[in-house]
Amino acid sequence: MKKRTVLFFLSLLFVFCLTAPVGHAAQPNMQKALEALQQAEKSLNKAAHDKEGHRVKALELVKQAIEEVKAGIKAGVK
Repeated sequence: MKKRTVLFFLSLLFVFCLTAPVGHAAQPNMQKALEALQQAEKSLNKAAHDKEGHRVKALELVKQAIEEVKAGIKAGVK
């Protein structure tokens, strides 16, 4: 019985994944913005650390922006 329940829920999960809308495909501008922010984050991480705190602050803001864009993509799918 337990095995059947697990298989049932795995089947539901599989069907959900197949039918779930892909948010970023329908939102190319948001996806491009997300990619640009992720590239900015990588560049800031590689930059020299001697920037009087501005690099660290910029990195924090970019990370915050990444989360906001992700939330916007998710909200746009609804």
